[in-house]
Formats: sequence, structure tokens, C-alpha cells
Amino acid sequence: MKKLLIIGFVWPEPKSSAAGSRMIQLIEQFQNQDYKITFVSAAKTSQSTFDLSSIGVNTQDILLNDSSFDVFISELKPDVVLFDRFMTEEQYGWRVAEQCSNALRILDTEDFHGLRKAREVALKQNTEISVEHLHNDITKREIASIYRSDLSLIISEAEIDTLIHQFSIDKSLLYYLPFLLEPISEAKIQQLPTYKDRKQFITIGNFLHAPNYDAALYLKQTIWPLMRQQLPKAELHIYGAYESQKVTQLNNKKEGFLIKGFTEDVNEVMQNAKVCLAPLRFGAGLKGKLIDAMQNGTPCAMSGIAAEGMFEIKNRLLSEVEVNGFIEDNPEKFAQKAIDLYTNSEIWNESQQNGFKTLNNRFNKAGFDSDFFSKIKELQFNLKAHRQNNFIGTLLQHQTLQSTKYMSKWIEAKNMLS
Repeated sequence: MKKLLIIGFVWPEPKSSAAGSRMIQLIEQFQNQDYKITFVSAAKTSQSTFDLSSIGVNTQDILLNDSSFDVFISELKPDVVLFDRFMTEEQYGWRVAEQCSNALRILDTEDFHGLRKAREVALKQNTEISVEHLHNDITKREIASIYRSDLSLIISEAEIDTLIHQFSIDKSLLYYLPFLLEPISEAKIQQLPTYKDRKQFITIGNFLHAPNYDAALYLKQTIWPLMRQQLPKAELHIYGAYESQKVTQLNNKKEGFLIKGFTEDVNEVMQNAKVCLAPLRFGAGLKGKLIDAMQNGTPCAMSGIAAEGMFEIKNRLLSEVEVNGFIEDNPEKFAQKAIDLYTNSEIWNESQQNGFKTLNNRFNKAGFDSDFFSKIKELQFNLKAHRQNNFIGTLLQHQTLQSTKYMSKWIEAKNMLS
């Protein structure tokens, strides 16, 4: 049986984050191809950690900077190793290369971290994002990791364009693999609450993720007051895991701005809501909150960054794009369009239908299965030639990871003496 080893940056929490849902989707894809899967991580588990054993995945704790991993992987002998984000490739990539040189090394980027950082810095500086912002230390580390890997999974077409055209990365190293979803059926659509059965506005997102907290603050200070002027009885319910004191103190019942915290059932709270608000001002990748909204028939008012990669936008006028709501960055226009969506059943119903079309046309997992695993088989068959054609990758394996390797060994020796 074919073996897949996944090295997790964290243990998956599909109820808390889009990254957790994405990982479960990848696991299911490999299981459908008869892979025996082992998931390991040096992170601690939490109450929200998904029970991987319940879906037949073996798990094991591993240590950072410890040669016990070398023994473990040399005994496991995986055919494919999947790194969950570039940070795990930095830590364990050289060990995988040394102990299992013939294993295919795949990096799941989750999102382009360097792009997210560039946008965050540009926002703090109140300026447009520039090449200088993009050339940050996180981008350099992440792209080095992409080169050292045999294939990198990119969740957004927009990020593939950036990596190819801004950073000249060969497209043979990149593979577009978005969220992998079951199509939504007409029967499921008919069971969803209708426009008249729904009430409040909603936004949702893990508060450990900086863009989500910034969006909540932006709503509180700028957008929601504009909306309440016209809808004085409306409420905005804010859900998300890991709310801190700075989040809970935003709660204001008088203003209808209600911090609800973690929800066990995102589908229930999303179906109760009439409109989802996603005014993200920085970030990258695909936004799980928009997927949750579309799956539950909840139209969205969203920023351009929130919508990036989600809809068929390339080479089309924004006014012609079929979106499950509106895309708007100006706060005054955002507030007005969110109100229009909330108060106009015709716009609402059309937007809802656009969401269902987007799910079934762009994220149907059946459309990615065969091509993805054909790509894996092709790489495994031509692995030596593929790596020889990636000279920068071999260069970085030789140079960068030598320093990582000896730093790790120094830390391990230091830990043994202390």
C-alpha cells in the first residue's frame, strides 16, 4: 500500500479554521487513492483538535530539532511527504531529503504567507502594496521552500499568477488545488431557510488569524456605524474561535454589535443569518467564511481581498462577475451595498444562486481528483529529471538546509546537555 506522511504545523481543527478544513479535504483525497496516511506534528493538541483516528489516519507526536524523527521516517518509508506550510518544510525538509530521498516532497502552502504579510505592512503604512512590500523575509523563506519541494499546492489562481509573473517561479513547481467540496444539490438548497426566515448580519473567523481581528475592528469602528444609521434595529453577530479580551471588549448590545465567540455548528449560525460581512483588509488564499456562507445560502458583502481567487474574475469587468453578493472596498459603498443586500429580496435571491453556481463550478472536488493524482504519478516516475530541471531547488537544498541542519543539530546537542 502507498504511504503518505503529513507533517502538520498544527493539528487540524476544521471547526475553527479554513486551514483545518483544507487538511481534512486533502486527507480524504489521498485516502480515495488508497494511501495509508500518517499525520505527525510537534504542536500541542487542543479541545478543538479533530480526531484523525476516527477517519483511519495514524497519528504520532514528533519533536523539533531531534534526530528521533530520522529514525521514525526511515522506518516508515513514505512514498509521499506532505509539508503543512513552509515552516514545517524548513524544520523537517532536510531530514526527509536525507532519510527518504526518493519520497515525493509536496508543500501545501495553505496561502501565500509572504503576500499576506506584505498587505498587512502596507495597510499599517496606509499605502498601496508594492514590490518592496512583497520582497519581505517571509516571502523569501516561503519561496525557498517552494523551490526545495517537488511540488507546491497553491489554493488560489491569483497567487499562482503572482508567483509566476512577479517571482518567475517555473509553473512546473506549482499546482492549483483549491477547496475540494461536495457539490450542493437542489434537494439541499430547498431545505435552506429562505430570505424571510433569516434575520441578522454575521461575520466569522478564527481570531488567532490577524486579518479576522482587523476586519472585526474595521466593522466596529467604521462600517457598522454607517449601517446602523439606516438599520437601527439590525444586529451583527461575530463568531470565531480563540476570542481574546481585546475581542470580547468589542461587544456592545446597545449598538447591536455582538461577540458570540466559538460555534460548534457553523452551518446553523450561517443559515440563521441573512447576510455575511467580510471586509478583510489584508490576507491571502481562499476565505473559508465565504465557502461557509455559500454552502448555507447566505449572500456576502466582501472586500476585494476577501473575494480574491473565489470567483471567475480574470479578464472580466467586475460588474459582469457572478458573485454571491457584492465586492467593494470603499467603506461607505460597502455599507450601502450590504444594506441593499439585506433589504432587497430580489438581489438577495440572485446572489444566493450565484453562490451555489460558484461552489459547483469552481470547487467540485470531482473535477480535481484524477488530474492531481496523474500529476503525482508523473512526478514520481520522472522524479530525478524533475529535480535536475529545478537547479535552484538543488542549490537551496545544498546551501540553505545545510545551515538549518547544523543549527538543528546544535540545538539538539544543547538540549541534551541541559
